[in-house]
Amino acid sequence: MPRTRLFKSGNCQAFSTPADIAYADTSIALETKQLVNEITVFACRGSLKEAVTSLRAMPKPPTADERDAIEMPDRTRD
Repeated sequence: MPRTRLFKSGNCQAFSTPADIAYADTSIALETKQLVNEITVFACRGSLKEAVTSLRAMPKPPTADERDAIEMPDRTRD
């Protein structure tokens, strides 16, 4: 498991992320959660508006082929 140390950065405490687990994109926003002595750092989710915009920018899928209806036998209850 990679290890790192805390250091003081202005009025904040900071740590350096080891290269083997660091995010490739350094411009992303991060969120942190603390549960007792464990701190979790993860990339922020985008807003719902951003998700809709991304989905609308995707190419439209080709039309789907119609399928033949499947005939199901009638069942009787016992």
